[in-house]
Amino acid sequence: MSTTTRAAVVESGGAPFTLSEVVLDQPGPGEALVRMVAAGLCHTDLGVASGALPFPLPGVLGHEGAGVVEAVGPGVTSVEPGDHVVLSFTSCGGCRNCRDGHPAYCATWLPLNLIGGRRADGTSTISRDGQDLGGHFFGQSSFAERALVDERGLVKVDPDVPLDSIAPLGCGVQTGVGAVWNVLEPGAGSTLLVLGAGAVGLSAVMAAALTPATTVIAVDKVAARLELAKELGATHTVNASEVADIAEAVMEITGGQGVDGAVETTGSVFVLRKGVDSLAARGTLVIVGAPPFGTEVSLDVNGMLGGKRVVGLTLGDNEIQTAIPVLVQLVKDGKLPLERLISRYKFEDIDRAVADMSDGTSIKPVLTF
Repeated sequence: MSTTTRAAVVESGGAPFTLSEVVLDQPGPGEALVRMVAAGLCHTDLGVASGALPFPLPGVLGHEGAGVVEAVGPGVTSVEPGDHVVLSFTSCGGCRNCRDGHPAYCATWLPLNLIGGRRADGTSTISRDGQDLGGHFFGQSSFAERALVDERGLVKVDPDVPLDSIAPLGCGVQTGVGAVWNVLEPGAGSTLLVLGAGAVGLSAVMAAALTPATTVIAVDKVAARLELAKELGATHTVNASEVADIAEAVMEITGGQGVDGAVETTGSVFVLRKGVDSLAARGTLVIVGAPPFGTEVSLDVNGMLGGKRVVGLTLGDNEIQTAIPVLVQLVKDGKLPLERLISRYKFEDIDRAVADMSDGTSIKPVLTF
């Protein structure tokens, strides 16, 4: 049986979000109907809404959802009605990377999550006035009061933790955390650099504070965000608008040695290059920020011969059924102070949330339903 609900629809690239009545298909095999309680707003949503990515519009976005399961389709066994869930990305479950515990590198990740707008079998999940809309965004399209979600992207969580406090775990937070824990894996005395103090960068700072790293440098242009980075675990900060060269400032902090690991969250190739130049011998830079498709960066080849590495990353390379419950517990215990990043908005105020995120007023807007 189909479900009528209200969703924030993007009519065309660059258009605002418009609240509209839509119809969700009935839950199919491996799907669940979820009543949304909260949904984080991410820069990826804004990029798609602007028309920068080939997602089919009109469509429904949203990929940091949290809610309560209302119904399940055939074959669903991991959740049941009444369960509290965080919604994350989906994956096929059968390719080599999925089987090896790396579903963020699923062979069908792009069409299933970012640009397809439909289920893997080509059928639509959302319609309006009899016309199919782009949906199935990250297997969820959670900018709606109800969402049809792939079981592969559902994580059952502790019902005692408020869902509006953990919705961002679905994408941005786990990305920043995973960059530190899963790729850089800092050892005792490690030095880390976080480029950009937005939601992903500050999540990386919080993750670094839970490791044996002894130097954590945060870089941004906004003084208030750098102050917050200090409160969340950064030992040093660099205001990029006040220094002549980011890499020189980092070298000064590290006594000319450079950093063991860096996380680039801004999507700027200029900043990325400065991050590489800030690496110590055998240091690693993790690319998290995503500029437009086709963007290239130049590197000093001889400068790379000291064992430096540059690694791309999607969604923290997390296996979500393992990672997200751990993050929820850390939030519950006060060890991952995610609340410091969150600003809440009513669902009806989604365009104000977009504006506040775009101008830097809000680090992590969370819509509440």
